[in-house]
Amino acid sequence: MSYAYYPGCSLHSTAEEYDRSFRRVCTILGIELDELKKWVCCGSTPAHATSHLLSIALPAHNLSIVEKSGRDEVVVPCAACFSRFKFAQHEMEMDEELSRQVSQVIGSSMGGKVNVIHPLEVFSTRAAIPRSKVVKDLSFLKVVCYYGCLLTRPPKVTNFDTCEYPMSMDNVLRSVGIHTLDWSYKTECCGASLALTETDIVVKLVGDLLAEAKRVGADSIAVACPLCHANLDTRQPEAEAMTGEKFDIPVFYFTQLIGLALGCEQKELGLDKHIVDVEPHLSVLQGGV
Repeated sequence: MSYAYYPGCSLHSTAEEYDRSFRRVCTILGIELDELKKWVCCGSTPAHATSHLLSIALPAHNLSIVEKSGRDEVVVPCAACFSRFKFAQHEMEMDEELSRQVSQVIGSSMGGKVNVIHPLEVFSTRAAIPRSKVVKDLSFLKVVCYYGCLLTRPPKVTNFDTCEYPMSMDNVLRSVGIHTLDWSYKTECCGASLALTETDIVVKLVGDLLAEAKRVGADSIAVACPLCHANLDTRQPEAEAMTGEKFDIPVFYFTQLIGLALGCEQKELGLDKHIVDVEPHLSVLQGGV
């Protein structure tokens, strides 16, 4: 099984551990990832806040690279990149004039539709993880899965899971023996890119998420978005000061948890890069399964 792969800017920088853990899990499962040659930034929030045409042209350029490579599917792990790719496709399908303008900008016409998929779709519907591959028992963890606000919204654009109460991450983690808890904040916003401009808002939202995770009995949070990870992992001291609660809840990329269950070492999954120390929560793993 082989896919075109678009890591995006975050997975080559601040979310390098997401890229590293995803690649490692894919290697174990025999999934080949072919990173796009000469890919460019998807535009994320700055592009569509600046120019609508630019915000569509940037992901369209990357989609054209996929087409030129002879592939019809691309895996996009970052929730923001995934959203921008999906929006570009949707808007070009709905607006013929916009599609023409984009083709002029990128110097290439978009032919057949590229299927943009998320790693959660790969593991939940394409390549189910065999229990025979699971070598570490993580059943002691109590995890809440946080999907964030971009993966499932708007549903007519993303066409991903169930908009209000997604279960793909829960099901994938449960398939490797990890206990996930039900909670009502799966798709609430963490503040995303307001972290630098409206810090108080972000700290309030992060505090609400952490408090609810703690209330339902979680000792860990699993995410699939670099911005969500950054906010939930780095803002805990500020959220503690605002709420008066002690959190100390490690925030994992779901691929890191899968990697641990499949026997990967913590360092090769980038767990040493996190702000909230994961070691106290995983010390039991030193003894094996």
